[in-house]
Amino acid sequence: MEPTSREATERDHRHRLLDAMARSVASNGFANTTVTDVVTLARVSRRTFYEHFGTREACLVALFDAASAQAFKVLAASINPTRDWRDQLDDALHAYMSILSMQPTLLKTLFVAVFALGDEGLAARRRSNEQLVNFIETTVTAGSTGQPAPERAIVTAIVGGIHELILQSIERGEEGQLTKLVPTVVRFLRQGLDQAKS
Repeated sequence: MEPTSREATERDHRHRLLDAMARSVASNGFANTTVTDVVTLARVSRRTFYEHFGTREACLVALFDAASAQAFKVLAASINPTRDWRDQLDDALHAYMSILSMQPTLLKTLFVAVFALGDEGLAARRRSNEQLVNFIETTVTAGSTGQPAPERAIVTAIVGGIHELILQSIERGEEGQLTKLVPTVVRFLRQGLDQAKS
């Protein structure tokens, strides 16, 4: 079904608000971003903002979810099922690190500020981790040769390790150079999954 004019307008408003939040956060950080900043950049009213998001924090969580979804689109596009699962994951990790590095200031805010949002931020972070766990499990299983899929707990631990390495890079001010992590992350991922599948 084609969206109605009202649905299309609401979708456009939501997109503009998220884009405005991203631009304001990238320029000023989340702590210095106000609802007024967001609606001014989005060219919508405060009422429109509150029709979509109950709070400034809810808008940031929605932005975190949208950024995660975009990263996973890139991951999915990087997969070639005819190749060995290890090579597929190598390519996917490089693509993942590349897209995270494209907006380093926004990345820093999303990765760090989300922890300050309490349960809502923690839930958003967990959703993102689960998506990456599911992606790795699906890729490994599709590329396997009759071997069982790795334990989910092990894959979850590997994903946690990857994100910890990203956080360390952010703390060192290297959030725009995450592709440098790829060789280490690939080695970590391969060793962990090979042991889990053995």
